[in-house]
Amino acid sequence: MSLDNQPQLNVQTKPVEPLVEAGAQIQQVLNIECLTDFSDAPLLNIKFRYGGALQNLTLKLPVTINKFFQPTEMTSHDFFQRWKQLSQPQQEAQKIFKANHGMDTEVLKAKLLGLGSALLEDVDPNPENYVCAGVIQTKGQQVGCLLRLEPNSQAQMYRLTLRCSKDSVSKRLCELLAEQF
Repeated sequence: MSLDNQPQLNVQTKPVEPLVEAGAQIQQVLNIECLTDFSDAPLLNIKFRYGGALQNLTLKLPVTINKFFQPTEMTSHDFFQRWKQLSQPQQEAQKIFKANHGMDTEVLKAKLLGLGSALLEDVDPNPENYVCAGVIQTKGQQVGCLLRLEPNSQAQMYRLTLRCSKDSVSKRLCELLAEQF
């Protein structure tokens, strides 16, 4: 078992028995540390023999940059003060898109919480909007991220805006999150 060329991640595993009996299962736990931001999900290569023939299986691991979020609580004043500080054009990524699923409030809240950032209540002046804050923890640095999701129920559309202290993270998170809604 090996991880395909992902220098941005440090993966640690515990050794497992080299022989698995027919019908048996083994569990392989992976501890993954984020060294720096990344855009592509890591690929796990598993090589084994079956019926005497060498088999090679490549799996895409469900590991995305948001898995390394630490939620950050803040007041409305702090949120918008930081929002203004992240004003360089390369720090912002924005996407306007049609809703892929329904626009149910509780479902939206659950999806936003599932991202790993803090969902901040009563922060945006428009009560229909959602705002989130978090810090992506990597070994090399901390990347502050602010999110604003503006739903338009009549048009069944969203405007998603991300501002992060590292521009590559803003763009990647915006792409990743737009797929969720």
